[in-house]
Amino acid sequence: MPTTLLQSDLPGLNLIHRGKVRDVFDLGNNTLLMVATDRLSAFDVVLPDPIPGKGEMLCQISNFWFDKTQHIIANHLTGTDVASVLPTGVNAALYAKRAVVTKKLKPVPVECIARGYIIGSGWKDYQRSGAISGIALPAGLQQAQQLAEPIFTPSTKAAVGDHDENIDFAAAVNLVGRELAEAVRDATLAIYSFARDYAAQRGIILADTKFEFGTDADGKLYVMDEMLTPDSSRYWPAEHYAVGISPPSYDKQFVRDYLETLDWNKTAPGPKLPAEIIEKTRAKYAEALEKLAGIGSC
Repeated sequence: MPTTLLQSDLPGLNLIHRGKVRDVFDLGNNTLLMVATDRLSAFDVVLPDPIPGKGEMLCQISNFWFDKTQHIIANHLTGTDVASVLPTGVNAALYAKRAVVTKKLKPVPVECIARGYIIGSGWKDYQRSGAISGIALPAGLQQAQQLAEPIFTPSTKAAVGDHDENIDFAAAVNLVGRELAEAVRDATLAIYSFARDYAAQRGIILADTKFEFGTDADGKLYVMDEMLTPDSSRYWPAEHYAVGISPPSYDKQFVRDYLETLDWNKTAPGPKLPAEIIEKTRAKYAEALEKLAGIGSC
């Protein structure tokens, strides 16, 4: 059965970051312990109820894709057994499927987004300006339409509580330099194209995705954090895809739809979720894990 973890508790380990979903501990020796909890955020607010097993499913999807894309780019995984770094007395089974030991890298301060379809904030930008991140697109495109070629649309990494902003490639060059900007652009598009084709064979459309990259002391580039999960990507069941609509996706759509029916101002604290919404959301993550990676979630 999947485990449930709202917040990691690892006495003696140095907690350096508690994000919306992940808790990160510094293990020393240039390594980190990254734990995917079952926390769920919506509208930038962490909700009080966990989605049981969500962190395990996200971690397993990421690990699946890290393995599949090693021929394209190196990743942050060290291969160190998680149980070997846990404090004495901690239930190792709770962390076995939701945690990884990673290299400690210097993050590239740009969100690296590949878009193969016009949807989300990209669709809004296109409606307003006919372009996304400074890339002019043909007139007359419809919502969710496939682009002729995938495009790289970077964004800023906003501070906690703020929203990322789409930027053009020139702005990314100004932030990180041309060589690194070109390297993350090329890696982003290569990984997206590979994953898009792989997912398509399993009846899933990968509309867009976001990657995080980092460099080591020698300047070598790695893909890191999470990878091609339903939280960082827009996956659509191919059988429900149509142009002109926002197709259903393998993510927290049920939660967002439910929250939109409430008299809630989308600020903390978030409302509690009904058991039915929690289960429907868990089932969507489980379906993505099984269809993409062939892994059952129990």
